[in-house]
Amino acid sequence: MIESKQVQQVKSMHGYLAPLVQEIPPSGIRKFFDLVSGSKDIISLGVGEPDFHTPWHVRESCVYSLERGNTKYTPNAGLLELREAIAEYLYESFQLLYEPSDEVMVTVGGSEAIDLALRALIAPGDEILIPEPTYISYSPIARISGGIPVGIETFAKDQFKLKPEALKAVITPRSKVLILCYPSNPTGGIMTYEDWLPIAKIVEENDLIVISDEIYAELTYEQKHVSFASMPGMRDRTILVSGFSKAFAMTGWRMGYACGHQDLISAMLKIHQYTVMCAPSMAQVAALEALTNGMEEKDKMVESYNQRRRLVVHGFREIGLPCHEPQGAFYAFPSIQSTGLTSEEFAQRLLFEAKVAAVPGQVFGLGGEGFIRCSYATSVNQLTEAIDRIGNFIKKL
Repeated sequence: MIESKQVQQVKSMHGYLAPLVQEIPPSGIRKFFDLVSGSKDIISLGVGEPDFHTPWHVRESCVYSLERGNTKYTPNAGLLELREAIAEYLYESFQLLYEPSDEVMVTVGGSEAIDLALRALIAPGDEILIPEPTYISYSPIARISGGIPVGIETFAKDQFKLKPEALKAVITPRSKVLILCYPSNPTGGIMTYEDWLPIAKIVEENDLIVISDEIYAELTYEQKHVSFASMPGMRDRTILVSGFSKAFAMTGWRMGYACGHQDLISAMLKIHQYTVMCAPSMAQVAALEALTNGMEEKDKMVESYNQRRRLVVHGFREIGLPCHEPQGAFYAFPSIQSTGLTSEEFAQRLLFEAKVAAVPGQVFGLGGEGFIRCSYATSVNQLTEAIDRIGNFIKKL
């Protein structure tokens, strides 16, 4: 019998942690998600995750692959069949032409692709330009990579589009990378071909590299998504990042990809092979099935999101919260400025007093204060009840 021994515990390990990591705040989205977890009667509009299950035939392809014993490593860049399918899909959907052998790589979600791109590009002191409000991960990853994130504020009056004069105003000799997220998380804003033209000109004139996060590319409602990489002269200046989480309801599978000039993809692949080796082989099989045979289910999900989008935007306006009409993704970004509360105060009180979880806008950077992000990737019944609760909450204020 092993004798038990008294274990001396260290009170704090903070002294061992890298100062840079200690300075990075935890995710503001996850903070509210954790508050909701395990609580009863709370309607969550917080986390950006489809409420649909991954289509059965996609799950079945993974099960069948496992039954056949396909549990080995794949090539670092991913299964060639999957890379070929990604290249074909991007060409047919967005007129983008990539060589599967050396211009496409499969990653562990779009998040890894963003991390790889920044680490491959950034030297200490380089500036990363980020239109905000935006996805919360860009700025922390830029800092971890040794870069300096520079926010560019966008506004509801402009449908949260990136304006050329705003981009010009922040460019310095140290500017190197522009990160784009359209369709936008959290605003649902999009950019058209005409919107992109002056941005592309500025990118070329200032010799910038672009990381274009297009994870919501399939989720547009009144006009087709225009990829920044499709703009004249921008293909080789752009690392396109996307994945399967949103459009194919595959968040937990962690399947993403990056496409770009072979030199950029080669550098990212070098980091990828030393950190994760390859994306999970069985998830790659499922992603291939989704691209090959999953378009009908994808289109049905997009139509459902569109119905909910109209319901939510109308609902917010009816209860007195101004809300620009999102043209992409599955988020509404209503203004709560009329309540006199900060975004944090509003979200906290809404959670505890009305049992509705939304994300305070300030966690998304410049221009986010005075707004809340509400995901409409949940059922119509839940959305209707949430709007009613928010309306009653505002009346009590």
